[in-house]
Amino acid sequence: MGVWIDTDLGFDDIAAILTVLDAGLTVDGLSLVFGNTPLEQVRRNAAGAASVFGWQMPIHAGRARPVMGVLETAERILGQTGIPTIGLTVPQDKLADLPGPEGDAFLALCAWLESAPEPRRILALGPLTNIAALALARPDLTENIGEIVWMGGGLTKGNHTASAEFNAFADPEAAAIVFAQNLPVKMIDLDFCRQILASPEDTVPIREAGGRNAALIADMLDGFIGIATSRGRPAMALYDPAAAVAFVRPDLVRFEPAHIAVETAGSLTRGRTVVETRATHARFNAAYAASCDTDAVKALILGALEREAAKP
Repeated sequence: MGVWIDTDLGFDDIAAILTVLDAGLTVDGLSLVFGNTPLEQVRRNAAGAASVFGWQMPIHAGRARPVMGVLETAERILGQTGIPTIGLTVPQDKLADLPGPEGDAFLALCAWLESAPEPRRILALGPLTNIAALALARPDLTENIGEIVWMGGGLTKGNHTASAEFNAFADPEAAAIVFAQNLPVKMIDLDFCRQILASPEDTVPIREAGGRNAALIADMLDGFIGIATSRGRPAMALYDPAAAVAFVRPDLVRFEPAHIAVETAGSLTRGRTVVETRATHARFNAAYAASCDTDAVKALILGALEREAAKP
């Protein structure tokens, strides 16, 4: 049974997809959403990554704007392409190779869920706009979803603002809708992801792997780690790949049940995920990743990148 990945296609999304593929899972499709950059650039990144890594799964353009509010991207952190690098990056001239107009992802997701002989699994790596659209327009299909693993939210604090993690802040209404619909969501939040850190020395085995994409992967990983080191931190959290490991190897992760809601108002609190862990105070509607075998999770991620970098 294949899985689906919803993504705003930056470098850590690429690393997450490579981690899923390295685990032997079949990816039935990718749906794209604004986030790291506007949707048109996300499409360019997806087309370029597919051409470089030989991805065969269908790729569908999804929502270009949030449910409400202005478009928010992470370009001020990640740059115009959403893929920081010290040199090489994925080709930016392959857009014609990517079929599907904006909104095609909704139809593709519906068709994929309609054909499900058993509950389907979704890995969501960006704002939850595509998933919210599905939940509102086709609630009859949500019972065919067995699991949504989402990289987003924060138990204690945010990163895009003091209160909010970026994927939640970019479309808090969408996240609120998804949690309110009682979908089977497992939240992989900032606090969890910040346990999985990559340092500059972690790029060395990838660069030395000798395959056709070794330098490309190493340059992008170095650029991603540079977000942290340029700010005086020794290492960078592997956000989306950490969620990918929680998706493919849940045995390495301890999940706890909770009631999760998303703040949609307030100039200082918009996008904050409110996590209630007391069963006496709320009915649980989701779970969050509480802890993991950090060494094993990191090894799976870097191992997947190194094996991809060794391919001739």
